Amino acid sequence: MLMPLASLAQLASAPISVPPKITTPPAPNTLPGPATETPAAPAAPAVLAPAKNQALQPRPPAASQLARHEKFNAISKEGKAQIVFLGDSITEGWEGAGAKAWAEHYANRSAANFGIGGDQTGHILWRLDNGNFDGVKPKLVVLMIGTNNTTSNPKQSPEDIAAGIKAILDRLAAKTPDTKVLLLGIFPRGETPEDANRKNNVAINALIEKFADGARVHYKDISAKFVDAQGKLSKEVAPDLLHLSPAGYDRWAEAIEADIVELSADSGHHIISPISTPKMTPVKPAPASATTPAKK
Repeated sequence: MLMPLASLAQLASAPISVPPKITTPPAPNTLPGPATETPAAPAAPAVLAPAKNQALQPRPPAASQLARHEKFNAISKEGKAQIVFLGDSITEGWEGAGAKAWAEHYANRSAANFGIGGDQTGHILWRLDNGNFDGVKPKLVVLMIGTNNTTSNPKQSPEDIAAGIKAILDRLAAKTPDTKVLLLGIFPRGETPEDANRKNNVAINALIEKFADGARVHYKDISAKFVDAQGKLSKEVAPDLLHLSPAGYDRWAEAIEADIVELSADSGHHIISPISTPKMTPVKPAPASATTPAKK
């Protein structure tokens, strides 16, 4: 059916309705333009908790050594010890390879051996917090510790280890303030001065030397007594290049005899009633290896 011409004319003259254009206003502080992906904000840097100095963290000795720790507590309660050697397995070795030297130099001086194999500074801090020296006020403590820290995991820096040794000195001062301390430099280890662990010990010694105050704490480095002119450590002195032989303990005793006499006010010629030092199984240190550092 055809539409009349008049109607077509009316339709042509009618206004055309156009839908309004919808626009999206630009986001604030942006310029209009083609849509782009907003880049992801960079991840915030991880906030790490301050690393703890492991040399300052008290820790109990190995379970196999707890009985030895308790015997030290019993000796402490007796209150008779006048000289106490405090340290790791090199100190404990006075009851093994060093037994003859101990008998000659210390058996009649009311001396006690508070050495435990494998100990680091943290182990001694734990021992001091858990009964060692409770009840005893010796004239002198001979302290040598730190070589096990050198091979620890996680690694401890010379500054960390020195701080651990300083903490031990502070604990001793709090428990027995009138006791003098002969602080020994950590003994040489490894065959030559180029040994990495020996270098670390030398660095520690340079720091702990400064702890001597000339009154309560006295420092002595007897490393030269164990090595030759080139700094070489022989197996005659340290069979595993770490723990001492009987000859090594002879050298140790001779090197500190004058200090023992001076600092303990002990002439070395009179007999003091010996304390009841517990009998221990002689120490037989395992050979040191490149993969498994020997413990002291």
